[in-house]
Amino acid sequence: MDDHHEVVRMWSGTVRTRDRDVYAEYVERTGMAQYRRTPGNLDAWLLTRDVGDGTTEITTVSRWRSFEAVAAFAGEDVDTAVFYPEDDRFLLTRDERVRHYERHG
Repeated sequence: MDDHHEVVRMWSGTVRTRDRDVYAEYVERTGMAQYRRTPGNLDAWLLTRDVGDGTTEITTVSRWRSFEAVAAFAGEDVDTAVFYPEDDRFLLTRDERVRHYERHG
């Protein structure tokens, strides 16, 4: 992968809809805050989508200047998801691997 293109990092998990707001606030204080503090992070969003069966999908999207900047946040294996202590309490399903995309143009 060419390190000169902007990188978009995406991760998804599922929580109970009743836990959505509490979990979203937790992710804002942990992962999202750490994304934004890491040099080379351009921005980050937390997205939610109520599925309608009592569960809600949570997706985080962050933009980075390079894969080197992602590695400063995620470690050497940039494709491994980063979790925090309370994640196990909330997450019903989770991506163990994140998806990276290169932005062109």
